[in-house]
Amino acid sequence: MASLYLRTLLIFLVSVKLIFAATVTYNWDVTWVSVNPDSQHVRPAIGINGQWPCPTLNANIGDTVVVNLNNKLGNQSTSLHWHGIYQEGSNAMDGPVGVTQCAIPPGGSYKYEFIINQPGTYWYHSHVGGQYPDGLRGPLIIHDPNSPYAGKYDEEIVLTLSDWYHDQFPSLVKTYLSATLNPSGNESIPYSNLLNDAQNIKLAIQPGKTYFVRVVSIAAFAATYLHFDQHEMTIIEIDGVYTEPQTVGSIYVTAAQRYGVLLTAKPSASTNYAFISSFDLNMFNTLPHYLEPNVTGYLVYDAHAPLPAEPVVQAFTTYNDFDLVPYDHQPLLPAPDKTITFAFDFTQIGDQNRAVMNNSTYISPLVPSLYTALSAGPLAANPLIYGRHTNPSVLPYNAVVEIRLNNLDDGAHPFHLHGHALQVVARSAPHVLPDDIAAAALTAPNATAVPPAAYAPTRAVPMRRDTIQVPALGFVVLRFRATNPGVWLFHCHIEWHVEAGLSATMVEAPEVLQAQQRIPPEGFETCVSDGVPTRGNAVGNTVDWLDLGT
Repeated sequence: MASLYLRTLLIFLVSVKLIFAATVTYNWDVTWVSVNPDSQHVRPAIGINGQWPCPTLNANIGDTVVVNLNNKLGNQSTSLHWHGIYQEGSNAMDGPVGVTQCAIPPGGSYKYEFIINQPGTYWYHSHVGGQYPDGLRGPLIIHDPNSPYAGKYDEEIVLTLSDWYHDQFPSLVKTYLSATLNPSGNESIPYSNLLNDAQNIKLAIQPGKTYFVRVVSIAAFAATYLHFDQHEMTIIEIDGVYTEPQTVGSIYVTAAQRYGVLLTAKPSASTNYAFISSFDLNMFNTLPHYLEPNVTGYLVYDAHAPLPAEPVVQAFTTYNDFDLVPYDHQPLLPAPDKTITFAFDFTQIGDQNRAVMNNSTYISPLVPSLYTALSAGPLAANPLIYGRHTNPSVLPYNAVVEIRLNNLDDGAHPFHLHGHALQVVARSAPHVLPDDIAAAALTAPNATAVPPAAYAPTRAVPMRRDTIQVPALGFVVLRFRATNPGVWLFHCHIEWHVEAGLSATMVEAPEVLQAQQRIPPEGFETCVSDGVPTRGNAVGNTVDWLDLGT
């Protein structure tokens, strides 16, 4: 009798979920628009349906999201990645070109369709050819009626942070990668700092109300400090993971990270207040005369009262995100079944400035790695078929995976893994690694350049997020369980460095992937229109899968 009751209750709960879940459909034409967000320079940008900034995509947990994307740029291919969305069971919808799909050519279309089973603050952006800094980027908000903070705020505000260049990115990337034109290998410095892809924005605030401010970095390069004058923030979410509340005066946000914060308005409406986003200037090799590192916005209590001057902040006091505690208190995963050690740096290869992971620079394969995994049969478990320059690792299903990520560069780097939120089980201080250490000293079997104890977990309940800052000449240790079959990119989210090859490929549970997932028809059609094979190893060889021509 009890068993019958439980089955009936389960059917009822599933039915309720289906009733309230919806299909949220967006029809988007990707087009060129003319913009001038910093009032300094009119330039082409990539918008959606003739508008820029690009729209916010809203959905509720449990919804099916459908985006019918039409590429009407005329002169560039495109794609969309849904940053932070795990794409459980829908790896082909993840979006990075060369990994899970072919590029959508001018005049082409692609139907992205996936179910949202996670709440939080996310964003979408192009994932091909360094394209998103030219404008194809926007917030993706998944609302949760069962949030542990439901009822503790009155309204939501979405606030994007971004850097802005006056030149289009393809020409900038060409110069950046050329060792002849750019022998120092330095990145171009943005012109301006933007809030909601604009400047001097005004947020209407009502006295006494509490606001859930969803902060989304859609930047290509710069990390920023965010500070609200005479207002505190309480962190309750990072990268879609609810946290125990933590009150702070400022937050430090790298490219691609997100924060959910509660901000409570003053009790009276007599004064307006400023807030400021300020670039971390330590990221830049030079400070050109044109750089505007700060941008001011306003909390407007009274539209008739004067706006305040930009606040003077002598030093930003931020909270170390490593010390945040997930609300669900997920315990530290057990000792790893598989450990992957990376050491990354920058170098010149021929006439190119390149990034390397374990001395190998990422080069996109001819056949998208997902297509290789799905067409290789039992050979899908052999990392060699994906091409050595995709920096592949094959992960057994349900394995606890530990990534030890060592930064041999003198700058910090935000790393992102598609398909997962990562436990950050250890993170060093900056500058603990010698600046002349060789990658092999960290990655060779039984390497002891970093004592094994230094990589040991330091938290029983580690912070989780999908984009993690790796300290300059330091390291992080990350863990996750391989229960999301798919091919997932792991990369620095500074867009310059993606283009330079600072990426690796995680092929997760390929045998389960083959049993459960398929390429949608538009995936094959897009590859055919690009003249790209849809079967075979990294170079399209279906006769000898281990022959990659080099």
